[in-house]
Amino acid sequence: MASRKSITVSREKPSGLNTHFNVPGQGEVTRGELARQVGQGQHAGYHTRKLPDGRTIVASNPDNSENNNLG
Repeated sequence: MASRKSITVSREKPSGLNTHFNVPGQGEVTRGELARQVGQGQHAGYHTRKLPDGRTIVASNPDNSENNNLG
């Protein structure tokens, strides 16, 4: 059974880059902090991607639902 994806974007840059997220039980965290947590396996249902400019972003794992994508 897949875990419920409940992390939401709380702030983003005009370019569309997500910068802050609401994480249940933690409140608002930065993209970098969330990427670190996801990389450590603390959030099932999410993974990280490296952008060409070296920044790391968080993405939800695909599950055929558009209702729980970050953004």
